Amino acid sequence: MHVELQRVAPAEIEARSMEIIRSELKRPLPPENEAVILRAIHTTADFDYAENLCFSSDAVKLGVEALRSGADIVTDTTMAMSGINKRVLAKFGGQVHNFIADAEVAAQAKERGVTRAAVSMERAAAMGKSLVYAIGNAPTALVRLYEMWQDGTLPKPALIIGVPVGFVNVVEAKELTMEMDCPWIVARGRKGGSNLAAAICNALLYTASQNERE
Repeated sequence: MHVELQRVAPAEIEARSMEIIRSELKRPLPPENEAVILRAIHTTADFDYAENLCFSSDAVKLGVEALRSGADIVTDTTMAMSGINKRVLAKFGGQVHNFIADAEVAAQAKERGVTRAAVSMERAAAMGKSLVYAIGNAPTALVRLYEMWQDGTLPKPALIIGVPVGFVNVVEAKELTMEMDCPWIVARGRKGGSNLAAAICNALLYTASQNERE
C-alpha cells in the first residue's frame, strides 16, 4: 500500500488543520462562537461539536472579558488543569485551581457520601473570586453548582463550561446548567471530556490574548 503524507512545516500544522476543518464543515459557524467550536473539533476530531456545543447569549464574549479581567479557572480534573495554557492565563492575573486531590475535600466527600467533585465546587465558590468553571468529567460538579445557584449560595460564575462525558446523569446535569442565569457553554448529550474543557478554555484565552500562546 502506498501512503502519501502531506508535507507541512511544524509551525503550520495547526493552521492547516483548521483549514481542513473549515472545508469539511457542513455549514458556516456563528462568528461569535467560531473560535471555540473550531478548537473543540481540532482537539477531538469530532465534527458533532459543530451541532452539540450550545452557548448562552454572549457566552464567549463574557468569558473572554472575564479572563482578561483576571478571572481564575476551576477544573474538576487534573487532566483538564494540565491542558490549560497557564502562561497566557497568568498574563491576565489568573490561576487554575483543582481541589480533587485535597485531603480535606476527600474527607468531606467520604463523610457526606458525595463525590469529591461536588465538594470541590463548594470549595471553589467559597474563594470569593471571579471564576470560570471548566467541567469535563463529573456531572456531579454541575449538579452541585446548580443546587448552590438555586439556594443562593453560589456567587455568579463568570462562565460555566459544562462538557462532562459519560452516561449517568450527564445529559441531565448539562440541561440543568442551561437553566442557570449565568454565561454557559454546554456540550449537549453524552459527549465531552477533560480535553474538551481545556480546549474551550484555551480558545477563550487565545481570543483574549489575540492568539499569543506564550
